[in-house]
Amino acid sequence: MPTSRPFPRNLLPRRLAAWLALAFTLLSFLLSVLLVTVIERRNTEQVKSSIGHGLEELALQTSDKLERGMYERYREVRLISQRRGLRPETPVTRRRETLDQLQDSYGYYSWIGIAGLDGKVQVAAKGLLEGADVSKRPWFKDALNGKHAGDVHEAVLLAKLLPQQTEPWRFVDVAFLVPDDHGLPQGVLGVHLSWQWARDVERSVIAPIAARRQVEALIVDAKGSVLLGPPGAQGGTLSLASLKAARTGSGAGYLVEKWPDGESWLVGYARGHGHAEYPGMGWTVLVRQKVDDAYAPVRRLSEYGLAAGVLLAALCSLAGVVVARRITRPLDQLAHSAQRIRKGEPVTIGSGRGGYEEVEALSGTLNVLVEDLVRRRSELEDLNATLELRVQQRTVELEQALATVRASQQRIVNIIETAQDAFISVDLDGRITDWNTAAQALLGWSRQEAVGRLLFDMAIAERHRPAARQALENFRNTGLLDLLDGRVERTLVRRDGVEITAEMTVGLVGTGEGVFFSVFLHDVSQRKEVERMKNEFVSTVSHELRTPLTAISASLSLLAMGMAGELPADAKGLVDVASASSERLVRLIGDVLDIQKMEAGQMDYRREDQPMLRIVEGAVAAMDSFAAQAGVTLAFEAGAGAGKLRAEVDRDRITQVLTNLLSNAIKFSETGSKVLTRLSDEGGALRIAVIDHGAGIPEAFRERIFQRFAQADSADSRKKGGTGLGLSICQTIVEEHGGRIWFETEEGVGTRFFVELPVTVLF
Repeated sequence: MPTSRPFPRNLLPRRLAAWLALAFTLLSFLLSVLLVTVIERRNTEQVKSSIGHGLEELALQTSDKLERGMYERYREVRLISQRRGLRPETPVTRRRETLDQLQDSYGYYSWIGIAGLDGKVQVAAKGLLEGADVSKRPWFKDALNGKHAGDVHEAVLLAKLLPQQTEPWRFVDVAFLVPDDHGLPQGVLGVHLSWQWARDVERSVIAPIAARRQVEALIVDAKGSVLLGPPGAQGGTLSLASLKAARTGSGAGYLVEKWPDGESWLVGYARGHGHAEYPGMGWTVLVRQKVDDAYAPVRRLSEYGLAAGVLLAALCSLAGVVVARRITRPLDQLAHSAQRIRKGEPVTIGSGRGGYEEVEALSGTLNVLVEDLVRRRSELEDLNATLELRVQQRTVELEQALATVRASQQRIVNIIETAQDAFISVDLDGRITDWNTAAQALLGWSRQEAVGRLLFDMAIAERHRPAARQALENFRNTGLLDLLDGRVERTLVRRDGVEITAEMTVGLVGTGEGVFFSVFLHDVSQRKEVERMKNEFVSTVSHELRTPLTAISASLSLLAMGMAGELPADAKGLVDVASASSERLVRLIGDVLDIQKMEAGQMDYRREDQPMLRIVEGAVAAMDSFAAQAGVTLAFEAGAGAGKLRAEVDRDRITQVLTNLLSNAIKFSETGSKVLTRLSDEGGALRIAVIDHGAGIPEAFRERIFQRFAQADSADSRKKGGTGLGLSICQTIVEEHGGRIWFETEEGVGTRFFVELPVTVLF
C-alpha cells in the first residue's frame, strides 16, 4: 500500500526571521486576496443588480408604451363611436366615406366598421365585410356586455381581403356602442387594430440597445402565450418563474432562469395594468439577455480585481520581509547569550543595542529565571530524599478510603437484598442496572436475566408500554416525571404472563452521568382482591336487605295511613317511629349501593340534552312537604336567561344531587327560616346555589365534608342523623357530568352550596 511521504524538515525555515517573513508574506497574501475578494464580490453584486435593473427598466418602458398606445387607440375608438356622422340616420355613403378617412388617418386600423344590434355589418371602410354577420364574434358580444378591448387574435376571413405580408395578420379588437341622442345603443363600432404597432413599439425601445447588448423582447398574454417575440418563440406558450413573479408580485423585477431552449437568461419582466380608463389585458413584457453576455462586465471586473490583489500581495510581502528582520534582531542577540550560558559561561543576558521594551523585559525575566533555577535545583535534591516516605503515607491513606467505600457499598447491597419490597434500578434509557431477590420473587426473572434488558419489555403490561415510553422521553426532554417521589399503583406482568397490581415508588438517584431511577415495588394484588370481595359482600348484603326492608317500610306506611283500621295513639306512635326508621334504613342502603356502583364504575348515567329550569323546579317542589314538616320555607329564584339554559344531564341523578343538598339545608335550618335555591347563567356555565341560614359548617369539618361517612361531631349534627354519604355521592355525580361542586360557609350565618355544570345550548 503506498504511504504518504512526510514533508522534508530541511525545507522548512529554521530562523525566526524567516518564519516571520513567511508569516508576513502569507498574511499579506491572504489579506490582499480577502480584501480584493470582498470588494470584487460587492462590486460584482452591484454590477449584476445594475444589469438586472436595466433589463427591468427596459421591460417597464416597453410595457408602459404598450399600455399607453392601447389607451390612445381605446380613447380614439370611443370618441369615433360618439360622432354624429356615423349614426344610422346618416346616408351609408357618407358614413363609409367617414370610415375611409378615419382608416387613412390611423394607419394601424386594418378594419373599421359598424354593425347593427342584430350583428350584421351595416357599413365598413372600403366596404370590407359589409353585410357579414359578426354577432358571434367576441368583439361584438363583449361590446354589448361593456367590455371594449379584446386580446390578440388572427382573423382568417379578413386576412384574405387584406394585402399579403411577411407575417400573418393579427389584430387587437376595440369596440364601443354607437349611441343615439338619448344615449341608447344603435349599433356597435368595431376596429381591428393591426398588431404591427406593437412590433413598432418594441423596436423603438429595444432596437437602440439590442445592437450592443444582444437583448430580446417578448410580449406574453395572461395565459402565457407569446404574442410577440423572436423567431421560434412567437405563438408558443411559456411557463416561467418570471411570468409567475409578474402575476403574483409587484409586477416588475428581474431574475435568472433557464428557458425551454436550455439556455440560461437574465430576464427583466413587467406586467401591464392598463392606463387611465383603459383596463389593460394582462400583457407581460419580458426582456431577456443570455447570462454569459449580460455578465461579461462582471467577469472583466473579476479579472481586474485578481490582478490588483496579486500586485498588492507582492508589495505587502516585500514589506513584511524587511519588518521581520528588524523585529528579530534583538531576539537573535538573546539567543546568542543563551547559547553562551549553555556552555557554562557566566553571562548576563541582555537585549543589546536597539532592543525594545518587550525584549528588555524578557531578558530581565530570563536572568531571574536562571537564578531561580539554580536555587530550585538545590531544593529538589533535598526533596527527593523525603519523597519515598510521603508516597508510602499517601498509599496507606488511599487504601483505607477505598476499604471504607467498599464497606459502604456492601452495606447498601445487603440492605437492598434483605428489603421486603422488590427493588429495581433503571438508567435513563429504561434499561435495568440492578435487581434484588425480592424483585426475582415478585416478577419471576433472575438478576442475570433481567440486568441489561428494557424494563418496559419485561415488567410493564403491553397496553401500558407506549405511555411508559412516552413518560420517559418527556423526562429526558423536560426533566419532569409525575411518578417521582410519590406512591402510585401500576399493573405489572410476571414472567408467566400473569398480571399483578403493585404500589410503585420511584426516586431519582445520583448526579451527572451516574443518575438512575430507583424503583421499589410492593405487591398489593391480595389487598385488591380483598377490596373486591368486600365490595361484592357489601353489594350482596345491601341488595338482600333492600328487598325485605322495602316490604317492611311499605307495610308500616300502610299501617300509619290507617289501611288496617284506626290504631290506638300509642300504637300509631310506635308505627310512625318504625316507619321513619325503616325509611332511613332504605335510604342508607341506597346510598351504600350507589357508593359501591361508583367505586366499581358501574353507575349508569342516561344523559339527555334538556332544559335545567324544569329539573331544579321539580327538585324544589319534591322537597316542599319535607320542608313543611320541618317548619322551613323553600324559595326558588331564576336568574336572567335561566329559562333558556340547557345541559346534557341524567335528570334522576341531578335531581338526587339537588334533593340531597336541599335535605341537608332543611335539616340544619332553624324553624321559621328560609332555604333559597337559585339557577343562574355564569358565562358559558350554569350555576345552581342552595342557600340556608343555619349554624354553618364547623371549621374542623370543612376539609373532609365530601369524604364518605364524614359527619360533623357536634351534638346538633348527630341529632339530625344521616349516613355521611350524601355529599360524597353528590360530588361524584357532578364530576361525572363534567361539573364541580363547592361550598361557602360561615358559622352562625349559614352555608351556600354551589353546583356548576357546562351548558350545551345557550340561546
